[in-house]
Amino acid sequence: MTQAKICGVTTREAFVAAAEGGAGFVGLVSFERSPRHLSLGAMEALLAQTGRDVPVVVLTVDADDSHLEAIARRIRPDFIQLHGAETPEQARQVRALTGAGIIKALAVSKRADLDGLNAWAGVADHLLFDAQPPQGSERPGGLGHSFDWSLLVGLTLSRPWFLAGGLTPETVAEAIRATGAPLVDVSSGVESAPGVKEPRLIRAFLDQVRDASPRP
Repeated sequence: MTQAKICGVTTREAFVAAAEGGAGFVGLVSFERSPRHLSLGAMEALLAQTGRDVPVVVLTVDADDSHLEAIARRIRPDFIQLHGAETPEQARQVRALTGAGIIKALAVSKRADLDGLNAWAGVADHLLFDAQPPQGSERPGGLGHSFDWSLLVGLTLSRPWFLAGGLTPETVAEAIRATGAPLVDVSSGVESAPGVKEPRLIRAFLDQVRDASPRP
């Protein structure tokens, strides 16, 4: 059954909607250019209110070692999502430094962007395929852009992978059926404004994922 990650959660209400709706992961963003950014103090406060019944992912973008160490010490995430230009070797170092699992985001706009996936085997627990951001963008994701899903048809990896990029409650079922994605990720698609998650949209998204998922 396909699992979903609700990324960029900033409030207790959104976290609870994700957890109660059956999300497989909840994502918190540690990247100051994002409208979904939370300080580590804000993350601590949020998790103190909600508990940790759902695996927690902290998204970073080319973070330095001191920040990664602070995330590991204070947040204790289940996974760190690397959403920048990190290399496989850097990902190995992040795992060793933090003890967290690794989700590596890769930007996709053409088939050639999927070349070299073998380099991540044994390095990342999961790969996440997101839309290529527009040239000059200050953010690598969370922009509401999608890409050609047919590029992923027939994709086989040793670990389950995420489909991301512009998914919404209206499109996620079609995306799952088109690609067979075992995992999906949403951020802007369940918001009323940048960074403002809507619990009703989160629940609607998760309902659609559940209905579209292949049954075991």
